[in-house]
Amino acid sequence: MLTDAKIKAAKGEEKPYRLTDSGRLYLQVSPNGGRHWRMNYAYGKNAAGKPMQKTLSFGSYPAVTLLAARKRRDEAKALLAEGKDPSVEKRVSAKAIAAANGNTFQAVAKAWFDKKKATWAKRHADKVWQSLDENVFPQVGDLPITSIKAPKLLEILTAVEDRGAIETAHRIRQRVSAVFVYAIAAGIADADPAASLGKALRPKPRTIPQPSIIDGVRDLKGRIDAIRGVMTACEDLRSRAGTKMALRLLALTAVRPGELGGARWVEFEGLEGKEPLWRIPAARMKGDEDRKAEADGDHLVPLSRQAVAVMNVLRRLTGDLDLVFPSERHLHRPISENTIRQMLIRAGFYQRHVPHGFRAAFSTIMNERADREWRESGHQGSSPDRAIIDLMLAHVPGNKVEGAYNRAAYMPRRRELAQEWADLLLDGFCDPADHLGQPMRWAATGTGRG
Repeated sequence: MLTDAKIKAAKGEEKPYRLTDSGRLYLQVSPNGGRHWRMNYAYGKNAAGKPMQKTLSFGSYPAVTLLAARKRRDEAKALLAEGKDPSVEKRVSAKAIAAANGNTFQAVAKAWFDKKKATWAKRHADKVWQSLDENVFPQVGDLPITSIKAPKLLEILTAVEDRGAIETAHRIRQRVSAVFVYAIAAGIADADPAASLGKALRPKPRTIPQPSIIDGVRDLKGRIDAIRGVMTACEDLRSRAGTKMALRLLALTAVRPGELGGARWVEFEGLEGKEPLWRIPAARMKGDEDRKAEADGDHLVPLSRQAVAVMNVLRRLTGDLDLVFPSERHLHRPISENTIRQMLIRAGFYQRHVPHGFRAAFSTIMNERADREWRESGHQGSSPDRAIIDLMLAHVPGNKVEGAYNRAAYMPRRRELAQEWADLLLDGFCDPADHLGQPMRWAATGTGRG
C-alpha cells in the first residue's frame, strides 16, 4: 500500500518504474521524476479469445492525490461491475463536458434567435436581442447553459426590477425561458430554470384607466355630444393643421396613440379605391412576443370616407416623407403623443380626456348602439357586433389561434361600423382641408401655440 511519504520520496531513475497500491492501482515514476497514476484492468476479448488487457490513466501526482486516485479506481471498478469499459466511459464523459462548455447560454440563445427572427419584424427582433445582450449575456453568456440555475437568473432579473423596469424584467424572463425550452428540445439541457421565476418577480403594475370625456355620462346621446364637444373645442384652437389631422384620425380610427404616431405612408392601401385600409404591422401593435411576431398579425383598420379625406389633406403636408405624422423638429422621428395631449389640455380637458380616451369613447358608444339595435330587433342579450368592435380595437383575444384567424375577418361589417362612427363623430364638421393655411399661433401674450 502506498503512502504520501513513499510517493514524495520517489525519485526518477534511469528507467520508468512502478509503485503499486491496491486494486491494480499504481504510480508510474518517469526518469524525469514525473509521477502518474495508472490502473490496469481486463475488458473484453482479444483476437485469440483471451481477456484484453487495458490501462486507465487518472492524472499526475500531486494534482491528483492518493485519496483521489483511489476514488477514481473504485469508480472504474464499479463501471466494470456494470459491464462497462471505464476507458470508453471516460471518453464519452470528456466529450459531454466539452459539448457542455461549447453550449454556452449565449451560443444557444443565438441558435434560438436565428430560428425565430425569420418570423419576426426586424424592429422586434432587434429589441429581443438587445434585451438579452444588455441584461443577460454579461452575467451568464459565457457559462454552459446546463450550469445556470434559477438563483442566478433571479439575481439578473431582480437587478432589472431594481431600476424600475418591472415589465422589462418579465419580458426578459420569457425570452430566457424560451432559450431553455429550445435547448431542451435540442437535447442540450434537461430543465428550464426560468419557467417559474415569474412568480418570484414583482407583479406587473396595474394599468390605470385613462380618463375619457364620456366617464360618468350615462345616456348615449350625452356621450356622443361629449366626444363631439372635445373634437369641436380642439379644432377651434389655433394649432398646426397636421396636429388637428392627427387628432381627427385618432378619433376616427380609435387606434392607440403610439400606433398613430408611428404611422407610415406605406401602411395605407387603396386610398383611391372602394376599400381603403390602414395595415398596422404586428410589430408595432401592443401585445406579447407571440402577438408581435405573428406572420399574419397585422392590425387591419378600415377607413371611413372622413378618414380618407384626412389622409388626402395629410398627403399635401407629409406625403413626400416616410412618416405620416413626423416630429416638427426631426422629420425622421414620429410626433410625440404629448403633442395631442397638450392640445387637449389647452382646449380645457386636463385630466378629463386624454388621447387614449377616444378608444374608450368608440368602444362604449358603438357597443351601446349595437346592443340597443339588437334588442330593438327582438333579440336577447348582447349584440354579436361586440366581438367585431373588439377586433377593431385590436384587443388580444384569449384564444390566440382564433384571434389570428379573425384579424382579417368580418371586414364588411367593420367597414360599416367605422363609417357609422365617423358619421356620428363628425356630422356637420368642416372639411379637413379648411384647416390648411389657418393661423398656427396667438400673439406673444396669448395662449401659445399647438
